Amino acid sequence: MKVIYCGCGRFGIDSLNALKASNHQLVHIITHPEKQAGRGRKLRANDVEQWAVQNNIPFIAIEDINSTQGVELVKKLAPDLLVVIAFGQKISPEIIGIPAKGAINVHGSLLPKYRGAAPINRAIINGETETGISIITLAQKMDAGEILAQAKIKIGDDDTADTIHDALAKLAAPVLIETIDKIQAGKAVYTKQDNSEATSAPKLKKEDGIIDFNQSAAAIHNKVRGLWPWPGAAACFVSAKNNKKCPVTIARTKITEEQSRNGRAGLVNAGFDVLCGIGSLKILEIKPHGGKLMDFKSFLNGRAGVAGDFFVPLEENGR
Repeated sequence: MKVIYCGCGRFGIDSLNALKASNHQLVHIITHPEKQAGRGRKLRANDVEQWAVQNNIPFIAIEDINSTQGVELVKKLAPDLLVVIAFGQKISPEIIGIPAKGAINVHGSLLPKYRGAAPINRAIINGETETGISIITLAQKMDAGEILAQAKIKIGDDDTADTIHDALAKLAAPVLIETIDKIQAGKAVYTKQDNSEATSAPKLKKEDGIIDFNQSAAAIHNKVRGLWPWPGAAACFVSAKNNKKCPVTIARTKITEEQSRNGRAGLVNAGFDVLCGIGSLKILEIKPHGGKLMDFKSFLNGRAGVAGDFFVPLEENGR
């Protein structure tokens, strides 16, 4: 089948490679324009545009696929199917109606759970032990289309949003090709979602990363994992010796005591674990604001850290 791919994120690169290697024809890619990135704020092409250039696939970078330019392009190419992955633009019924077989989307959750922009992050933050991908038809209500295929993976205790993102991207590729094959053969099964079981996964904001050490060690551990690498679980380290403050992002933790604690939440104890509302955490890796990722011991050594140092939420530091 003739396929147009719509996307801009790294999540779809494995699927693009699979599409290119399949019996289907990837005729065009629609993606986002270049955006400023990095300290120099230079324009940078997204991952999908870079892939298109490297693989000699025609593409267009467009702000709105529903514009006259977008509609006319899709009509001209007359695809059999639209494949949408990590695109970030709502696609109009007019465009969905152009391909003979409609449009399908790869979503990073086991729908109807975690509809929205941050399904991987929210699943980990909520302590889920499994997740997966769903291939669905495009619908006007976000992530509410009919399900054509799903596949699952386990979420390990040390998995982060980054590791699960990459695992799901790899998982999705063969399932996508199998689904397209079934659509072509007229053997695809379309199953309506149970809307009563739907949960939401709204877009992340920086303030979502603020750690409240009155929460349990398990909840904070899940937040750290679910928000790495962006926006990161953030707090403010305070030295007991001189009251000097240092905003930090906590990158990796381990639960060390789940049942009890003695002392205020956020306190660094004699074993250099951090006390929480329930239990305590060992910080394994930490990133000072404006600095590099390092192990917690090196961080403390650089600040003459002692038992009695403590962490507070960033908002208590006026940030």
